[in-house]
Amino acid sequence: MRTQQATIKKSISVSGVGLHTGVSATVTFHPASANHWFVFKRLDLDGQPLIKVDADNVADTARGTTLQMNGAKISTTEHVLAALIGLQIDNVLIEVDGPEVPIMDGSSKPFVEALLEAGIEIQDAARDIFVLEDILSYEEPSRNVEMLAVPSPDYRITVMVDYNSPVLGTQHAQLHKIDEFQDNISPCRTFVFVHELEMLVKHNLIKGGDLNNAIVVVDREISQDKLDDLAKLLNKPNVQVKEKGFLNNTALHFQNEPARHKLLDIIGDLALIGQPIQGHILAARPGHAANVELAKKIKALIKSKKGSVKKYDLNAPSIYDVNQVASMLPHRYPFLLVDKIIELGESHVVGVKNVTMNEWFFQGHFPNNPVMPGVLMIEAMAQTGGILVLSTVPDPENYWTYFMKINEARFKQKVMPGDTLVFHLSLITPIRRGICHMKGEAIVGDKVVMEAEMMAQIVKKS
Repeated sequence: MRTQQATIKKSISVSGVGLHTGVSATVTFHPASANHWFVFKRLDLDGQPLIKVDADNVADTARGTTLQMNGAKISTTEHVLAALIGLQIDNVLIEVDGPEVPIMDGSSKPFVEALLEAGIEIQDAARDIFVLEDILSYEEPSRNVEMLAVPSPDYRITVMVDYNSPVLGTQHAQLHKIDEFQDNISPCRTFVFVHELEMLVKHNLIKGGDLNNAIVVVDREISQDKLDDLAKLLNKPNVQVKEKGFLNNTALHFQNEPARHKLLDIIGDLALIGQPIQGHILAARPGHAANVELAKKIKALIKSKKGSVKKYDLNAPSIYDVNQVASMLPHRYPFLLVDKIIELGESHVVGVKNVTMNEWFFQGHFPNNPVMPGVLMIEAMAQTGGILVLSTVPDPENYWTYFMKINEARFKQKVMPGDTLVFHLSLITPIRRGICHMKGEAIVGDKVVMEAEMMAQIVKKS
């Protein structure tokens, strides 16, 4: 996953018709500043109200995700949001001169192509990627919907759909990493069963429906009279299906295109969390309502994490004591700044530093007002992270660890003699070629006293 925030280099527009309203509209993407995220702007309404992409602003999830804010609504947002997330773009203002985002061809591909034409610009701000460390679940027993979010080294999604249909059967789709979105997911179109069309028309929906922007699944025998009625409904001279399958024998882009489109919808709906996430989403028979509820649960978890600090048992047995730490790190007194490691997983590490009045640096650093230097807190955090990356090789004593980059370092509270520093570091991206990109927090008691992102590399001694 990209580590820096991104926007687009220039404004660009696409036009089309809304699937449900039948209203033509133009969508214009504009560059936005760092930490802006996604905001819709209704150009056709008085005051041109803004609508933030946020799970708290969801107004409806029937056949699409509708957002509402400042007295304005915008419908069918999921495909355009999926395009932005799939391209790892973080900050865009989305102007729309109608009530609904155009359906285009029923996929995210037209939006992806426009955004790529505009160009992607990397910004001087780190992405605030929420790394999922807990397991979250959501179920809708009445619809047999099950969704699960679990820790993962990448943003991954696995989908299963089963409509008890002889045409579609049971389908699965997977996204192993977000880089696969453009080619494997974005071209996948929305779909509808032929028996649903009459219901949708009765509910004043799919006014912009067309065989060019949706796959119509025919999973039962249908009379010629019904086919003629469908032709009128879809503004076609005729429609036909030679056997159970798809109207006009629509050619699928992928054998499991419907399942891939459901995956696309999840990506778009989870943009409502308000920031990128790192985790694995597993979904069985998902829909917009379930996607939004899972987004709300993840957003609530993020809020709780920001408002509280995990409690660590400092008396628990160490994973590595100070002597074992010294056997892995090339540091010695006075620059060995980690006393022990109390947690070590595939994607995180927790280390401890006891700060005493006898520290060598207090002799010259504010001796009458002893405060631990921030640069040494950074060093201690980096040494803790070094244990994580060195634990991936069988002979850590034969490697050097070098800093490559520090970003977003913030010092929030003084660290004094008597404090116990707990360093928690999580991978932002998987370790590759010995390069470790981490986000870290330094905690004293129940307060985060320092945080930073850092990148380091281990190099074998020659």
